[in-house]
Amino acid sequence: MQSASPDPQPAGSATPGDGLIIAKAARRIIPHLILLYIFAFLDRVNVSFASLQMNADLGFSTTVYSIGASLFFVGYFLFEVPSNLALAKFGPRLWIARIMITWGVISTGTAFISGVNSYYGMRLLLGIAEAGFFPGIVVYLGSWFPRAFRARITGVFMMAIPVSSLIGNPISGLLLDHMNGVGALKGWQWMFLLEGVPAVLLGISCLWLLPSRPADAAWLTPAERTRLETILAEERAGLEAVRAYKLSEAFTNPGVLLLAGILYCVVFGITGIAFFLPQIIKSFGYSNTAVGFLSAVPYLCGATAMVLWSRRSDRKRERIGHIIAAILTGAAGFLLTTLFLDVHALAMLGLVIAAVGLFAANPVVWTLPTSVMTGTAAAAAVALINSIANLSGVVGPPLLGKTVDLTGGFAAAGAIFTATLLVGAGLVLVFSRSRLAAGIQK
Repeated sequence: MQSASPDPQPAGSATPGDGLIIAKAARRIIPHLILLYIFAFLDRVNVSFASLQMNADLGFSTTVYSIGASLFFVGYFLFEVPSNLALAKFGPRLWIARIMITWGVISTGTAFISGVNSYYGMRLLLGIAEAGFFPGIVVYLGSWFPRAFRARITGVFMMAIPVSSLIGNPISGLLLDHMNGVGALKGWQWMFLLEGVPAVLLGISCLWLLPSRPADAAWLTPAERTRLETILAEERAGLEAVRAYKLSEAFTNPGVLLLAGILYCVVFGITGIAFFLPQIIKSFGYSNTAVGFLSAVPYLCGATAMVLWSRRSDRKRERIGHIIAAILTGAAGFLLTTLFLDVHALAMLGLVIAAVGLFAANPVVWTLPTSVMTGTAAAAAVALINSIANLSGVVGPPLLGKTVDLTGGFAAAGAIFTATLLVGAGLVLVFSRSRLAAGIQK
């Protein structure tokens, strides 16, 4: 078995002189992708803020709210792999634009739900519409940025998750309090309307601003396009020289399935924070506006940790130890919240620590799938990993909502988060000892 020591520099990796080309590509692509993902995550989880008014207006229990929240992930799971295969066929530019436009329309339409059935239906449709977006972006990044740069690039892009809540939570709280009753609409209805329209506009912008690969980028010189394509082609050839994977193997590869299990545990924690953080802070007795600003704090710390930890992982050229340390940090945070839920300052500190650990782990884990497979098999593997990981969104919210309804508090839910992350850390250890992991433990 190979240890988790740094790998030698992989074939096809960029030399120091190529860093200028990588940096130029990152400056043109990454800010746009971050903006896309900010609204992707915001439109997925803003129902957590809507619930502060919507549940009472429509007579929803915590269980009903949680089932609706989870139905997003049912649609997401069912259409994830087909969507990513379509992306590989039609190209990122067209397919990502399609995804964003359709989910923006559906998110906006959620403002007009009138009961349980329409709520469930719109959440299911939103998941179907957004399916394939994140794994498509992961594959897209792999077609632009060499392996040696991928953790920091992925970390900067995935910073959009905490940033979306850092920006969106205060805005959502303000909309609930200050737009309630304007134009005969409730505050939560205005929130869905005003946060859904930008996704449509950004989707249209992809048709002009998102080149599918370096060869299509007019803002690179011919020499830069050729050099970047050469680096990436050499890297793909190096992986395929070790082994060329068939499409079907993406669904049976033990390493892929282990990564899916690890991401399941990480996403379970992130999903729990996204859907229950506002309700936990609201239980402390704050107004909706105050909840919006306070709930931004864990995301601010998580965004910082995400960038710094992924950069450190690239600099050390090590993945496994960074992932385990981050997941255990998340578990410690949830444990602190669980034990001291009645001490608001300590409970809040625990949520901050949990967010730091989870957001630090996420981008480092996502460097691994595209380091194993290439081409269509990679697209399918990434989609499979993401769809299985997001099943945590199907299981988590109803489980946690039922737990809250039965126990009357969030302590038991915190214990479930802690246990799930400990399982995730154990799966990382299993992954690190498998032969399939031997070539990517850098």
